[in-house]
Amino acid sequence: MSSFKIEGGHSLSGEITPQGAKNEALQVLCATLLTDEPVRIQNIPNIADVNNQIQLLRNIGVRVTQHGKGDFTFQADNVDLQYLQSDEFLSLSAKLRGSIMLVGPLLTRYGRAMVSKPGGDKIGRRRVDTHFLGMESLGAKFRYDADRELFDITAQRLNGAYMLLDEASVTGTANIIMAAVLANGTTTIYNAACEPYVQQLCRLLNRMGARIEGIASNLLTIQGVEHLHGAEHRILPDMIEVGSFIGMAAMCGDGILIRNVGFDDLGIIPYTFRRLGIQVVRQGDDIYVPHHDHYVIESFIDGSFMTFSDAPWPGLTPDLLSVLLVVATQAKGSVLIHQKMFESRLFFVDKLIDMGAQIILCDPHRAVVVGHDHQLRLRGGRMTSPDIRAGIALLIAAMSAEGTSTISNIQQIDRGYEDIEQRLNALGAHITRIED
Repeated sequence: MSSFKIEGGHSLSGEITPQGAKNEALQVLCATLLTDEPVRIQNIPNIADVNNQIQLLRNIGVRVTQHGKGDFTFQADNVDLQYLQSDEFLSLSAKLRGSIMLVGPLLTRYGRAMVSKPGGDKIGRRRVDTHFLGMESLGAKFRYDADRELFDITAQRLNGAYMLLDEASVTGTANIIMAAVLANGTTTIYNAACEPYVQQLCRLLNRMGARIEGIASNLLTIQGVEHLHGAEHRILPDMIEVGSFIGMAAMCGDGILIRNVGFDDLGIIPYTFRRLGIQVVRQGDDIYVPHHDHYVIESFIDGSFMTFSDAPWPGLTPDLLSVLLVVATQAKGSVLIHQKMFESRLFFVDKLIDMGAQIILCDPHRAVVVGHDHQLRLRGGRMTSPDIRAGIALLIAAMSAEGTSTISNIQQIDRGYEDIEQRLNALGAHITRIED
């Protein structure tokens, strides 16, 4: 198990470019299973979760050709359906939450899919009902094998249907879209997730010959087609990494330029940091965050103190609440962080409290942060990364802290952030990776 040793208190400056979007990559990689023709995808991030998904496709029989950094072609013209029933496949898919999105493409193209109960971050209950209810609406039948902890989903031919999703699940919407593009007839999905990741998936599928209308809305209409063909696609910059870098620049930056951020697809993220009092300056498709001696949290118009809560797009993504919480510890003012979606995601705040942060954990979903206004610096300490987003938040805290910190279980950070210590050290951070 690896760890980071972080020497805090060093100012960061310079330029940094975000990687390709992790969550988009996991979706569009699965979409390559929908055709036997080559699909070329660029700007794929070199991170653990995505690399594991690519290896899973290789194991299934997809031919994978790498042309350069983040540039791959996938051709699913010889898929091994027998492998899907193997213990090896089920073991691998159980470790990767993105594996659940193999179901839609495999089911609609081959009539059968098998997948283990998916893994991922330990951030609370993450149900998969939306995925399977959507497949059932299209005519699929599924059986859960409790002994092997696997789902076996079958369908002779999927048929289009109207469905109102019980939640605007991003991966659930993506899975249903991929199943519906080759289904017989028209599928209407209401309360669909409309995050940029889903929009990008739809655009790729349309270039492959799908007929999807309503992109960027929560009402999608999909006219099934007989087959899809090859296409090319470029993944967006990772909005979560962009937000992480904004927070990092505010807490310990001496002027940082974030290059090629895909600003028009960041939604409410820049505005949210501005409500924390942080200057987020747009320069074309770049963002500049100047040095901040202090930043003041805004109040609502009626004078009540600020609340940040997650919501489906175009609301605030839950993946940035951990970063916002850490950044708020050095702001002037107070803020309530309300994590609605996952009941375990705020439990990392005890580590911040040990570092000297003034935080009240009200319950599993809510925390009140009273900012230090840079009058009291956080103290270095020993920490463990419980999940990807808490991991990067703790890393930001450690870089701004006084003294030396150690973060263990950093494979969680590696799952979502590419070569993070090398990229931050290039800005002036002092981070050492220690292999245990």
